[in-house]
Amino acid sequence: MKLDNRGLEPPNPMMRTLRALETLVVGDTLEIINDRRPMFLYEQLDELGFKHRTEPNEDGSFTIKITK
Repeated sequence: MKLDNRGLEPPNPMMRTLRALETLVVGDTLEIINDRRPMFLYEQLDELGFKHRTEPNEDGSFTIKITK
């Protein structure tokens, strides 16, 4: 699943991402694109046991791959 959160004002990107995470089953990956690093999301992901990797994009946005 892929979510493009660019252009959304906080807290909308985080809320969309958390809702999408609820639909994942073990082994699924959610890829999100944000205008900025989702610093508050990382803490939530760690607490919920998700693995995540962040990569910067050429346009200044960030792609975060989250795996359950």
